Amino acid sequence: MNDPASIAVFRSLAEVPVGFGPTVASIGNFDGVHCGHRQLLAAVVAEAQTLRAHAVAITFDPHPEHFLRPLNAPPLITPLDERIRLLSETGIDAVLVLPFNAELAALPAHDFARNILANTLGVCALHEGENFRFGRRAEAGIGELRSFGEQMGFTVHLHTAVKVRGFEVSSSAIRERVAMGDMRRARWMLGRPFTVLSTQKRDRGVGSELLVPTINLSYYDGLLPAFGVYVSRLRVGERLFRAVTNVGNRPTFKGAGFSVETHILNFEPIELTAETPIELEFLLRLRGELQWPSPEALKAQILRDVAEANHFFHLLAARQ
Repeated sequence: MNDPASIAVFRSLAEVPVGFGPTVASIGNFDGVHCGHRQLLAAVVAEAQTLRAHAVAITFDPHPEHFLRPLNAPPLITPLDERIRLLSETGIDAVLVLPFNAELAALPAHDFARNILANTLGVCALHEGENFRFGRRAEAGIGELRSFGEQMGFTVHLHTAVKVRGFEVSSSAIRERVAMGDMRRARWMLGRPFTVLSTQKRDRGVGSELLVPTINLSYYDGLLPAFGVYVSRLRVGERLFRAVTNVGNRPTFKGAGFSVETHILNFEPIELTAETPIELEFLLRLRGELQWPSPEALKAQILRDVAEANHFFHLLAARQ
């Protein structure tokens, strides 16, 4: 597998070196870089090694739905930088990030195949899922892609959807599970816990050191789980803390507003500024968000939540 720092990242066609091919490639949004994506890209890497070609993932920024239908576009599982990092772990040699704009949206499928795949990348083989479509108004599918390949000198390999424990894996299915708070099935499909990458909220008196065991995440426009209380883990640098996280509007406190608030269980003071990257893993939903009759009743429930979370971590440690 390649060192993630060693792969090439091209953020436009102009950045691709002349004569970069031959390549074996796959085109997709790769949101989440889930089990299905990784199985497909493993086939890309294997064929590229056999043909002594570069293995390339071709993706888009922004997600096409965010450009074409911004009001109805799904929240992303992984932001672009994290997507690139996860793609780099699959063993590919390069990621081509195509800026999705009006020009690309209007590009006919034949021109996409000719200009981008054949001429710029020197593609000799493509690997795609059975629902793959591309070109202006998604006009072309696998049949058209194979026809273009016959004309332009590349083969097309079709991959059926991957199933994990009976569930068909897709980015949309993962979004649905996360939106329901079903972190277990989301984890199965992702092959890792669902994780939010953010920073600490700036208006909470953030200093150079975290002295209390509670962190509120700053504004986050990506995918978040359903409102409720979760067993979680918080990573700050090399430290990984056990935690309980509440996602929601905190209805017990009038006017409190939305927050993602994490209470660290095995707390130690740590260096933390408003710019320090934070990774929050959601492991298990304990309950939905409720309005309690008093702060005292909420505090009693929080103690029960903490006890249940500690029991979860005890069982997790026993299995490892």
